Parts: sequence; C-alpha cells; structure tokens
Amino acid sequence: MGAFFDIYLLFCVYMILLLFSSFFFCVSSSSSSCKLRRQFHLNGLQKAGDVVLGGLFEVHYTSVFPEWTFTSEPNQPTCTGFDTQGFRHAMTMVFAVNEINRNSNLLPNVTLGYSLYDNCGALVIGFRAALVLSSGQEEQFLLQENCLGTPPVVGIVGDSYSTFSIATSNVLGLFRLPMVSHFATCSCLSNRQRFPSFFRTIPSDAFQVRAMIQILKRFGWTWAGLLVSDDDYGLHVARSFQSNLALTGGGCLAYTEVLPWGNDPTELRKIVNVMKKSTAHVVMVFAHEIHIYQLMEEVVRQNVTGLQWMASEAWTSVDVLQTPDFMPYLGGTLGIAIRRGEIAGFKDFLLGIHPDQYHNNYGNSIVNQFWQDIFQCRFSPPPAGWVEAGGALCTGQEDLHNVESELFDVSNLRPEYNVYKAVYALAYALDNMLQCEPGRGPFSGHSCASLQRLEPWQLVYYLDRVNFTTPSGDQVSFDVNGDALPIYDVMNWLWLPDGTTKIQNVGEVKETSKGEELTLHQDRIFWNFESKQPPRSICSESCPPGTRMARKKGQPVCCFDCIPCSEGKISNETDDFWSNPKRDHCVPKTTEFLSYHEPLGICLTSASLLGTFICAVVLGIFIHHRSTPMVRANNSELSFLLLVSLKLCFLCSLLFIGRPRLWTCQLRHAAFGISFVLCVSCILVKTMVVLAVLKWFGAVQQRGTVLVLTSIQAAICTVWLVSASPMPHKNTLYYNDKIVYECVVGSTVGFAVLLGYIGLLAILSFLLAFLARNLPDNFNEAKLITFSMLIFCAVWVAFVPAYVNSPGKYADAVEVFAILASSFGLLVALFGPKCYIILLRPERNTKKTSNSL
Repeated sequence: MGAFFDIYLLFCVYMILLLFSSFFFCVSSSSSSCKLRRQFHLNGLQKAGDVVLGGLFEVHYTSVFPEWTFTSEPNQPTCTGFDTQGFRHAMTMVFAVNEINRNSNLLPNVTLGYSLYDNCGALVIGFRAALVLSSGQEEQFLLQENCLGTPPVVGIVGDSYSTFSIATSNVLGLFRLPMVSHFATCSCLSNRQRFPSFFRTIPSDAFQVRAMIQILKRFGWTWAGLLVSDDDYGLHVARSFQSNLALTGGGCLAYTEVLPWGNDPTELRKIVNVMKKSTAHVVMVFAHEIHIYQLMEEVVRQNVTGLQWMASEAWTSVDVLQTPDFMPYLGGTLGIAIRRGEIAGFKDFLLGIHPDQYHNNYGNSIVNQFWQDIFQCRFSPPPAGWVEAGGALCTGQEDLHNVESELFDVSNLRPEYNVYKAVYALAYALDNMLQCEPGRGPFSGHSCASLQRLEPWQLVYYLDRVNFTTPSGDQVSFDVNGDALPIYDVMNWLWLPDGTTKIQNVGEVKETSKGEELTLHQDRIFWNFESKQPPRSICSESCPPGTRMARKKGQPVCCFDCIPCSEGKISNETDDFWSNPKRDHCVPKTTEFLSYHEPLGICLTSASLLGTFICAVVLGIFIHHRSTPMVRANNSELSFLLLVSLKLCFLCSLLFIGRPRLWTCQLRHAAFGISFVLCVSCILVKTMVVLAVLKWFGAVQQRGTVLVLTSIQAAICTVWLVSASPMPHKNTLYYNDKIVYECVVGSTVGFAVLLGYIGLLAILSFLLAFLARNLPDNFNEAKLITFSMLIFCAVWVAFVPAYVNSPGKYADAVEVFAILASSFGLLVALFGPKCYIILLRPERNTKKTSNSL
C-alpha cells in the first residue's frame, strides 16, 4: 500500500509540472493565436486521415527516469525492454484501421487515420501521451472565436493498465473524449459517474472474480491464497474477492499478499514463506507478467511444490513464464483468458511490416525500434560505441520471414482481438453517426453531428448504442457501464513429456440470465501432481453427523473444530440437537409422533369418531325400539352395555394419537384393556344366556359376571401401573436426526397379561358361541357372536407381529387400527343384522321369525 501512495505522490508532482510544461500558453490576452510551450518526445506511429483515432499501448515494458536535481531541466525518460506482445497490440490497431479503410460498406468516403503512442510501462509517460492525443502537437494554431472544432483524435484505444486508464479517464472524461480499453479490467472503471466516456472490450474484474469463484466451487476448493499486484487492478480484486466469497459462501482466503513493484527480494521471500506455511494448496494470482516472473524466481529458489496455481487474464497466456525452470512448478495452472478470436490476414500483415512504410512518422517510430530489436541492429546514426563494440547496422534489407518470433504466432489472439474489436467499435459508432438524417437526429432540435463540428460526447452517445458482429461471429456491444458482454476462456498449462509446453482451452465461463455459467472439460485438464487428480484444498474437514462447527478464534469461517451438538447446551437431554445441513450450528432435532395434523392421524381420528357416532345411532335405535322382541331378546340391558363399551373402545383409540404425555401413556392401555374386557364380557355373558347353561343365570348373575370379569382386568391394570407404569419416551435410536416420541409399556409382562386376558375371554366366547350356533332357541345370537369373535381374534392375532415390527408412530397406528378394526367388526357383526330387521324388515321383528338370526 505504501508503494501505491508513493506512485500517487509522484503522479501529483508530475501533474503540477505538466500544468506548466505541456498545456498551451497564450502569448497575451489580446492575441488570437496559441503556441505550445513544450513538446514531449514520445515513441509513436502516425497516419493522417479524415478522422484520426488515438492509441495507447505498452511497446516497452519499463522506463528509466533521469535524476531530478531541480536546478536544471530534466532529460526525457528512456524506454527500455521492448515488449513484443505490446507491439503486436499496437500493430493490430494499424491493421484494423487499414482494413476498415478498404471496406466500402463501413465509413465510405471517410479515411481513418491513427496516432499511436508507447506508454513505456510508466504512468507519467502514458499520461503525457494521452494529453498529446487530446490536445495535439501543433507548434502554433489560431483560436476560433466560438472555440469550436474537431479534437485531434475523436477516440482513443487503450490504455493497457487499469491504473493508467483511471488516471487518463479522470481527465479525458471531463471533456467526454471516449476511451475504449482492450486490457484494463479494474471493476472501478465501471463507475459511469466517475468515468462517463470509458468503454472496454474486456470484461471487468468483477466478472473475472466471480468466474474464478465458480472454478473454486467446481473442485471444492474452499481454502485458497490470493496474491495481487500493488496497483488499482490488484487492490480492487482483493476487495472484490473478500466481498464475493462472503456473499456466495464459496470459501475463504487463507492469506492475501500484495506483490511489490520492482524486485524486492526481502518482500518476495516473506510472501513465499507465507505460501509454504499455509495449508492452502491453491494460489490465485492477479498480477502482471513482471510480478509473476519475480515471484517464480523466489518460488524456484525455495523449491515450493505441490501448489495449484490459478492465473488471472493478465498472465494466463504469457509465454515467457513457460520455461524449463518454471514449468515444474507452474505446470497444470488453470487460468482465465480473454476470449480468443480470429483476425484474417493478420499474419501476412505482420510479415509485411517494414520501416520504409512508416518513414514519414515524426518522432521515434515504434516500427524502427521493433526492427532494431528483432534484428539486433541499429539504424544510422548508431549510438556511440555501437559499431566499435561489434554491433550491426540496419540496412532495411533484413527479411522477417527468416525470423522466429512469437510476434508471428497468430493462433492465440486474445488481447489483439480486443484491440481489433475496440477499433471497430469506434468505426461503427462513427458510421452510425454519419448516417444520421438531418432533422431526425438524437441531439438538440433533432440535429445530427458532423465531422467538421464533432464534439466528443456525441460519439459517446453512439458508442453507448453500438452493436455489431465481428467476422469471427462474436457480438460486440456495451452495457450501461461501458462494459463488454462478459465471456472468458478457461485455460490449462500442459507440460508435455518431451519438455515442451502448451496452453490448452478446457472450457469457458460466461454471463447468462441465470448468472455465471461455467463449462469445463475436466477430462482434458492436466494436473501437475503424482495422482493426476485435482488437489484438495480445505482448511477443516466436514463435521460428522451430530456435531457442529465451532469457529477457531482468529481464523476465517472455513477453519473450525467439530463439537458434539450436546456440548454447551442448557438442556440435560444430550440428544435433543442435531447439526444443520451446513453443519455450522446445532438445531433441535425434528420430532415424530402420530399427530392429529398428518394424513394418517386425520384418517384414524375420523374413523374413531365415525365408529363412536354409529354406536350412538345404534344405541338410539335400540332405545327407541326397546319394547320389540329383537331388542328384548337375550337381555336388552347387556345389548345397551355392549354398545356403550364399544363406544368406549372407539374413543380410547384417540388416546394413541397426539404427542405422548404421562397421563395419556398411563391411560391409553388401561382404557383400552378395560373397555375391551367390558365388551368381550358382555358378549361372553350373552353366549352363556344363549346356551342357557344354568336356568338360575338371571339378570343379577349376568351383571355380576360382567362386573367380576371387568374387575379382574382393572386389577391387572392397577398392578401394572403401580409396579411399572408406561412412560413417554424420546427415542433417538430409530433415526440420527429425528426424535421419535412414544410410550414405553414399562412392563412387557403387564402388557402381555392385559392382552392375554382379553384373548382368553374372546376365545372362550368364540368356543361357547360355536357350540351353541345351531341350538333351536328363538333369538339365538350364537351365529353372530361366532362370526364377530372370529373377526376379533383374527385382527388381534395379526396385530402382535405387526406391532412388534413397527417403529415409532407406526406402532401406535397399528394398535389404533387393530382397535378400530375389531370394534367395527363387533359392531357390524352383532348389530348390523338386528338394525336391518328393526329398520327395514319390521315384519320379521316377531318371536316367531326372530330365530332366523
């Protein structure tokens, strides 16, 4: 961050000097002409035309500044380190302008010119070049009274760096002079209020960050390091990563380090030490070529292996890093790359470059510098001592066809393709402007713009609306922020067995209506690991079920310990909590019981209430017809008691529905046992009456028998409840993440005795009824009792294995079903035929015909 402020301070000092040295100076207030106080000596390339486009490119990647004495005028800075790729970017603009001039359908009768300058990798030089493009280099010119006139250039392609573009756009934006950058990706440049005339044909870092996060998610890398350059590009990326990771939950940054400008061994050593000590196996780098080169030298020195590198678009396609020294470490790198495009005829154009074609350019022609660099010669007059040292002189007869250089490799045009699109965007905007019909224009009074009185903001209007398709089939347009349609290629650095390298395309990521869409061909990816598989890069392993993540103090959220959910809870119930799906905190377990609100509980409740209602209806019918032979036969009092007991059987099933409580657990089985014994006792006494076992077996004896038999069941229930009462229980054995509420019987013996006693009475009733089924007595109910007991016994015989094998609420459901099924069986079998005769066949309700039962 300190280096950034030093650059900023230096920039401010230069701005003050520029105010006095480069702006136009009026000789006097009464004079009608202005002259230039000072000229900048810049590397460039010019061509005249009806309309001139400006260009800012990095043809040299570094500069040497003279020492400032503040006692004399400093010398001009010297540009060093010829950048072949930067030169190719500049020549792409030259090629595009020439191609447009040959196109009769685009800007007919208008010749485009260009004025390109080299920023030499220095903000000050780039800013000087921008001022020259916007104000011109004429020694003297006459002022117009109305201050109108076409600017020297109508638009600028560039700059390469985000920081340079920010500085230039801050000034040029005041005059709405459009800039279309091919390489500046800082998301801050999408601020339309601050940069109203800035456009770019490369996606912003905001999208690149989201694209990188998509790749992290695809491979499950939640723990990664981030290295950024010490400039606007890198620092904005760092902030964007922090915010986007927090929003998407895509992972955490193990560390964020800022790569220094210049070769600072101490700082680089410290950064590499951080990488070595970190448990993160993925390293993302958003920096420039020079930063990566210096960093990799230290990585090789410390032999830091086992890392998966992820490259930003700034260095994904850089060939200079693919050396035998670096590839053992950088092999398998995954990177985001600018969309590749085809430019037909570009290679022939490059091979046809010759200094003679550009001999009319004033200043230092970048073509001459390219020629000297590629052939290692110097034009006359050579520098002092050049010839003496054995240096060759350039003759102009050198042949580019005999040179092997990456300059002529046009198979992977990416930044060049963006330059190509930027030039065409300006050309199409101009073409649309010139096609405006007078009186139907978009400006004040429906006026149109003209080349003679063109104002820069008018071209901005048409750039905002430009929309065309390149020969490669890619659509070019700008959104409201001046950004291009976001799309990137995903690249992989392949290290072949013969020691050669290759950068291969393994997918793409683009913006769609659903968000970022990542397409990866994982089978084609080269992984630089022994396993030939993607590495694991996480801070902490996922917590097992039943535990929660406890964040480590001072660590990101991705680093945690796994603590059982029972720890730290107020409740003494250690199994009440479970980890949520993300396992970052504990939540109460879901509960399960036979509820009134679920479909099964609703059906059983409805059946219970229906049976109770039918019993009440039958009881009403019998009371209304109590004087008829059908009701009076076999002791009508027992029939009434039997209906009441059946009603209790139906109602007791409701105790099995709902969350188990202590009173419901104790009451449900007692009520069930006593109700059914009362019911079966009435049936047994009815059977004994049919058999007429004892002539003295009158009404009193019948009531007494029912009372005694029921009292025995009541005694069994009392002993059971006192000795080992049923209790509500939270069962956690069935499911890990669910609590099943159920009633434990307390004493299995007590429950078995209760059921056994009911079964004993039922079997006895069935046997007696079966023996008496053919007796010739009137109103013989033996057949009905035999059938009803057969149903009753069948239901409860099937109940036992079903109950034992049903977990949780389904055991209660099985018991309720058995209660309802047996109750409905008794009700229908015993009272169905009688109700049929009473209601529908009253003529048969006589002593004479009743034996048909």
